Amino acid sequence: MHPISYFQAAILGLLQGVSELFPVSSLGHSVILPSLFGWNIHQNAPYFLTFLVALHLATALVLLGFFWEDWVRIVKGLGRSLRDRQIADPDAKLGWLLVLGTIPAGILGLLLQDHLRKLFASPEYASIFLALNGVMLFGAEALRRRAPVAAEDDDERIAKTVDWGQAAAVGAAQSVALIPGFSRSGAAMGGGLLVGLSHKDAARFAFLLATPLILAAAALKLPELAGPEGNGVRGQALVGALCSALAAYLSVRFLMRYFETRTLTPFAIYCVCAGTACAIYFALT
Repeated sequence: MHPISYFQAAILGLLQGVSELFPVSSLGHSVILPSLFGWNIHQNAPYFLTFLVALHLATALVLLGFFWEDWVRIVKGLGRSLRDRQIADPDAKLGWLLVLGTIPAGILGLLLQDHLRKLFASPEYASIFLALNGVMLFGAEALRRRAPVAAEDDDERIAKTVDWGQAAAVGAAQSVALIPGFSRSGAAMGGGLLVGLSHKDAARFAFLLATPLILAAAALKLPELAGPEGNGVRGQALVGALCSALAAYLSVRFLMRYFETRTLTPFAIYCVCAGTACAIYFALT
């Protein structure tokens, strides 16, 4: 018997591709859904964490491809700033904002990731934290600053709005996603709203911030897929990754259009209702 069936892998892959980008916590859903369906999957087992790495890598590669032109401009801007020893254009500033935002989340992830996942990787905890994620999104909407910066280019608006301290704070906020139930994209989008970004720019900044973090985390653990931890799940990981990539591509296309005119409120309502309902269900069963 395989520890994860191909059907389960496809479902989890689709779920990952959607919930990693929608502000509803991919890790939380990956913990809750198998328990709701009665699947005999152990979320703390090495094979399951290795399987999730493949799904995260697929999502990150889709984000990298979707924002490829932005990343080319950002890398060139970073190169110019290093060459000239000054930050003289929006692309260079956005690049260094992303570097600064990645550092705190990366450090906290290395220090706390395994401990927090093992401590809270139960459907009961994930359900409670999913509801709290909804409260966090409601709070971000209620407290957001309305200070748009006029600029034709999306990346230029972000570079002009966000300062260095705010970039570090938004980056650190992503670390809350180490706890199953809290959303990385939700925390980053909420942080972007609090520093004065529009919903569209907050989503863009969140996706740009997430790309190097997810890629680095996946690259760090990807060799485990070739080792003993990958036994019995390599084929399922490939199927799940393909499903995750498809769902992530459709999700990022939808969300970049959605946030041109809409808010985080529907996702907040979903998280509070779904998290509360699941918490009650697990408490009674």
